[in-house]
Amino acid sequence: MAQGWPLAVPGQVIGLLGGSFDPAHEGHAHITREALKRFGLDRVWWLVSPGNPLKARGPAPMAQRLARARTVMDHPRVEVTDLEAHLGTRYTAETLSALVARYPGVRFVWLMGADNLASFHRWQDWQTIMESVPVGVLARPGDRISARRSVAAQRFEAARLPGLASQLLARGQAPRWCYVNLPLNETSSSAIRAKGDWS
Repeated sequence: MAQGWPLAVPGQVIGLLGGSFDPAHEGHAHITREALKRFGLDRVWWLVSPGNPLKARGPAPMAQRLARARTVMDHPRVEVTDLEAHLGTRYTAETLSALVARYPGVRFVWLMGADNLASFHRWQDWQTIMESVPVGVLARPGDRISARRSVAAQRFEAARLPGLASQLLARGQAPRWCYVNLPLNETSSSAIRAKGDWS
């Protein structure tokens, strides 16, 4: 792969955690470490996005967010990337399609916090995402019930794996998703920004 593109070989299972990471914090690192264990992933790539189409306010500059993310997430099996900027994609469904085409034979798993599952039906082409790759959902503070009752959870209830079978998530074809409970970390990007600890 060219400069800026992480290495992956056919058969590897790569978890993808997308977001603005504005700023990255220990909560992101916590769910990443848990995802590696719970879903049997070989690696996780953080996809630091140019901007979130669902948020009116633009994030901090990309270089600043990448530098912070690499400080927060220092792990031999995790790579912090700006792949969406390289791909020129704006929506997750486009990003996944581009990555699947660029990395034939690699098995991708989309990772999200339960807070995202609760609003997932508002994402562009959300059903296409669910039908394209397995999805691993990790509990976040305050969103357990709303996530489980969400439009996406109900629409794809038949494709849900029980939490105890989380290691099997990447071994089957989408649609396939799994919700796992974790010891919770209360840190959030919005709280960090509200305290004035990030500009």
